[in-house]
Amino acid sequence: MKKLIAFDLDGTLAESKQRIGAPMAALLKDLLAVARVAVISGGDWPQFETQVVDALPSGTRRDHLFIMPTTGTKLYRFDQDTWTKVYADVFAPEERDHILEALDKAVSDAGSADERTWGERVEDRGSQITFSGLGQQAPLDAKKAWDPDFAKRKAMQVTLRKALPDLSVNIGGSTSLDITHKDIDKAYAMRRLAEESGIATEDMLFLGDAIYPGGNDDAVRAAGMDTIAVRDVEDTMTAVRAIIACLK
Repeated sequence: MKKLIAFDLDGTLAESKQRIGAPMAALLKDLLAVARVAVISGGDWPQFETQVVDALPSGTRRDHLFIMPTTGTKLYRFDQDTWTKVYADVFAPEERDHILEALDKAVSDAGSADERTWGERVEDRGSQITFSGLGQQAPLDAKKAWDPDFAKRKAMQVTLRKALPDLSVNIGGSTSLDITHKDIDKAYAMRRLAEESGIATEDMLFLGDAIYPGGNDDAVRAAGMDTIAVRDVEDTMTAVRAIIACLK
């Protein structure tokens, strides 16, 4: 029996940057009563707080929950009635400046500098710098239509990997590229989670909507850990109901 169930966020627990729905929140409450739970994604703490933490019902075992922003380069735990940052692997100032210069050039080379955007395209999350093709506040329909075949981001990824050979550049979300220290992916997050929780990776199960070659959840499967590929939020809810039934 698994002791810890880990989830991707956008496309798995909720639509992109949307608050988890009441039915999902209720299921997470039930799951947290019988297992530890982790949520791992590229967003920073404020996004997790809005999408997940603030949506959980009263009585939820928050002390059983691991929140892992920026692909696991940060960890938050609930301790003594407050959420506390356990660690954060942040960029040095000179690394940050180099990344921002490379991003500016990659956007210009891609011919995307003059595209319509909603909010800032580049977000410094401390331990991760994220490029969002249409901006941080883009509407969901526009985001889904912008790069459905990943072609735009794959081209930028090639450019950025050449410019930033000592860093990781990965496709994430529906319009984003995430830049982190080398070898940072969701498999790294699961291994770091094992260190912090004392639960071995073989006692964990990961659910994500991008567990396929090239998907940003696939590193977990490729590392030999147990995974469930889901298609959408409804599929996740079906899986969670089955997991709760098995763990009770």
